[in-house]
Amino acid sequence: MIPLSHNSVSVHLGGVPRDPLHPIALDPSLNKPSSSLSLFWNCKRKRWEISTTMASNIKTNNFLRHVESMKLMPSGAGHISHLNAVILGDSLATEEDDFVLPSHDFASQANVQSPEQYLKMYKRSIEDPAGFWSEIAAEFYWKQKWGHKVCDENFDVRKGNIKIEWFKGGITNICYNCLDRNIEAGLGDKVAIYWEGNEPDLDGTLTYIQLLHQVCQLANYLKDNGVKKGDAVIIYLPMLMELPIAMLACARIGAVHSVVFAGFSAESLAQRIIDCKPKVVITCNAVKRGLKVLYLKDIVDAAIKDSAQNGVSIDKCLVYGNSLATKREDTKWKDGRDIWWQDVVPQYPTSCLVEWVDAEDPLFLLYTSGSTGKPKGVLHTTGGYMVYTATTFKYAFDYKQSDIYWCTADCGWITGHSYVTYGPMLNGASVIVYEGAPNYPDAGRCWDIVDKYKVTIFYTAPTLVRSLMRDGDDFVTRYSRKSLRVLGSVGEPINPSAWRWFYNVVGDSRCPISDTWWQTETGGFMITPLPGAWPQKPGSATFPFFGVQPVIVDENGVEIEGECSGYLCVKKSWPGAFRTLYGDHERYETTYFKAFAGYYFSGDGCSRDKDGYHWLTGRVDDVINVSGHRIGTAEVESALVSHPKCAEAAVVGVEHAVKGQGIYAFVTMVDGVQYSEELRKELVLTVRKQIGAFAAPDKIHWAPGLPKTRSGKIMRRILRKIASRQLDELGDTSTLADPNVVNQLIELADS
Repeated sequence: MIPLSHNSVSVHLGGVPRDPLHPIALDPSLNKPSSSLSLFWNCKRKRWEISTTMASNIKTNNFLRHVESMKLMPSGAGHISHLNAVILGDSLATEEDDFVLPSHDFASQANVQSPEQYLKMYKRSIEDPAGFWSEIAAEFYWKQKWGHKVCDENFDVRKGNIKIEWFKGGITNICYNCLDRNIEAGLGDKVAIYWEGNEPDLDGTLTYIQLLHQVCQLANYLKDNGVKKGDAVIIYLPMLMELPIAMLACARIGAVHSVVFAGFSAESLAQRIIDCKPKVVITCNAVKRGLKVLYLKDIVDAAIKDSAQNGVSIDKCLVYGNSLATKREDTKWKDGRDIWWQDVVPQYPTSCLVEWVDAEDPLFLLYTSGSTGKPKGVLHTTGGYMVYTATTFKYAFDYKQSDIYWCTADCGWITGHSYVTYGPMLNGASVIVYEGAPNYPDAGRCWDIVDKYKVTIFYTAPTLVRSLMRDGDDFVTRYSRKSLRVLGSVGEPINPSAWRWFYNVVGDSRCPISDTWWQTETGGFMITPLPGAWPQKPGSATFPFFGVQPVIVDENGVEIEGECSGYLCVKKSWPGAFRTLYGDHERYETTYFKAFAGYYFSGDGCSRDKDGYHWLTGRVDDVINVSGHRIGTAEVESALVSHPKCAEAAVVGVEHAVKGQGIYAFVTMVDGVQYSEELRKELVLTVRKQIGAFAAPDKIHWAPGLPKTRSGKIMRRILRKIASRQLDELGDTSTLADPNVVNQLIELADS
């Protein structure tokens, strides 16, 4: 391994492919030296510089092979003006620009200021994980320190049951660390939550001390109603302040919360009630999103009835009365079971003793989709999750105490757990909680909120970025957005054209983008840019976070070195990893650890380019095998939306008599553009040019809209059924933001 130097750290730039999302076959010639440009950080001069050098893709077996490109390079190289790169804040990023470089001003104030600093920290996190994470964990409050063994794990099913433990024996409480610890540090009067209602003139705030008081009142109510340490509580609430309050109240008394997205059907909610058998269900009578009223209490009533028929009864249902959406008297009621939040919770004391828990005691259950149809109850524990989410938030967003942070995710998903509630509040952050739809009353609402609260960090999903991009620049540019300094992307790979629009238009070419890859199961970011630390590539998640060892393996589970494409796995545990699937450890091992023994299998495909940058290519089950060619759906979608008339695309595989699978593309055009045979041919040609003839779509299905959940996730299961004409197997569409889209797509199926 080439040693680290205090002079320079480089990123190799030789032969960067124009479309890095295209899987690249292994080539023996990659091991041959070649002359190329190299970009490196000159630590003495505090700037990025260019050098022409002989580079070699040397295979390595050490832990730094996936960041191998940050090699030692000769210092003192001169500037080469024709490098395809722009510097943060200097100019727009175009399709010709492979890199966006941190500016000196941004990097000099960043939490991680250079590749050298990152490598030093990353190396320590891998070589001495116990020491690295113990030092960070010591920044939090522990009633009792953990035992001698910081981490105890078995990642290999061949050696016995999978086991992951961090800080076991350590006694702490995540609610105490989110609230009491920050108040004791002098942040009691700092705003913890800025709440923005569905209507632009509705808002509210809670300081850290006010939030603590309300959390304690609810915690006391729950205790008074028999909720004890280890008991489950179902939370089915919209994005009101009461949602994070409920999560923190459960954590304070050691109860295990299970937040269910307030948009799931009664059947889906009942499945979760039956599985975790909660002592209490917390909900709201109704919520208004945009112009639509959702009657949540009716859904809960149906779910409780369904669960009772399956042997699980609910004795207590706490209902928050949302008078902005519906009247109390219009809410269906069951005396003895249902009780209004406002009638009881405010009567309880504003202080509540903390239930101290072991680091490995359960914190929450979050159900995610399973291939068998039965939801998987992902179980996260307390200590490791606390340390990991706080640390990833701090570094991936370059968080400062003066920041105002907004993540558009709902707390019904893991992003809302880790990066609306726990991660930010563990850092003492001020967080925006928004009740409404991002395009209500118009497509400028997000930027109106940004200006209103002077948001500095904005974290959202690529789907929303593309949707706002489709609505045009005017909705963005009419607002200042000068407060923004860091942008973020979550949930799926962001295609380079959407990345550039996000960077150029929303961020005015001055805000780095933290394009994060992680999962419900990982608890926090796994591969992510660190703003200011290294150059970004539009669409790439870049490099692994501290303590994370990603590997790309082939079908046989053999690790692939250098430039490659394959299955993304992780070797060795990290503190935020989930510990099991609730009540089904066998399924946990089969789903995540048996596919490639010795590794955690993410289920995602990934390419690594010549510079060591990671490019997520979508779920492996979203990979289409066409005549022996493995094609990631994200790659085809990225090519389609690069066409100036295409606003959004979703690709699925369908059976093909000759090729095995064919490519079926649902395409939404920019407003005002009419569908035509000529345009269809242009789109197919675009894919052929960017990826190859083998990736050309067999069918272009015109789509006025795509079936999405209220959080913006595209329901590909429904698209597959439409593409395969299995219309009697569409299943539950109740979670869709607009169920009418499905009928529109069916009507256009043969057009």
